[in-house]
Amino acid sequence: MGYPKDFLESRAVIKCGQYAVLPPEGRVINVIPGFEGFKTTILTSPKMGAQSVFYVSAVSPRARTTVPFGGNGVETFVYFMDGEGILTVKVGAESFELSQGGYVFVPADKYMELFNNSNGTYRILLYKQKYVELEGHKAEIFTGNVNDIQEREYDGMDNMFVKDLLPTHIGFDMNMHILSFEPAGCHPFIETHVQEHSAYITNGQGFYQLGDQWIQVKKDDFLWMAPFVQQGCYATGRERFTYIYSKDCNRDEII
Repeated sequence: MGYPKDFLESRAVIKCGQYAVLPPEGRVINVIPGFEGFKTTILTSPKMGAQSVFYVSAVSPRARTTVPFGGNGVETFVYFMDGEGILTVKVGAESFELSQGGYVFVPADKYMELFNNSNGTYRILLYKQKYVELEGHKAEIFTGNVNDIQEREYDGMDNMFVKDLLPTHIGFDMNMHILSFEPAGCHPFIETHVQEHSAYITNGQGFYQLGDQWIQVKKDDFLWMAPFVQQGCYATGRERFTYIYSKDCNRDEII
């Protein structure tokens, strides 16, 4: 990076236990043992109040993991966000090859291994959280590609669209979605709910309400929202505003 050319500034907004906006400027590379050839930033952590861990990683040719990712009660998800090449995901004896838009979910009784055996360089998103068991039900390995999923209108509005990446049956205690807004589109209301969200903006720009603040956000910004934090957005600019986000679901609260 070199010497700064002006005053040190940041668009980051951090309210631990409530919400966060992390722009790409200011993010640092974290050393993750066993992730060889990955330049990874940890975006959420229990240290900030999150119940899950979300990562963004640039994957170099011949990169590979040498330790299990997930398992022992922790479910995982990987998404090939952008770039060229093939990401190989191994889960036991099964192997999946992902290109741009591809993803794999791995349940908590298994773990994934990652390999870039191609010459391409690309970025991935990784996610993990503890699985909340439900007697008589379980989640299973699931893979797909967002480019093969037909979007549907959100709450009957013709300028807001959603894609569901994982099955909605009750064995799953989480899901991943892609939400898109046409220019000037917005949420139907300001949401306040029990779910936690992590969201990575993949296109466009918008104004997002987090708590009592309206914050400008754009492509490559990351957002985290704790349960019951007020949230909603307006799309701005001349192109679609799109982000991929996590959601916990299908479970009662424990007291």
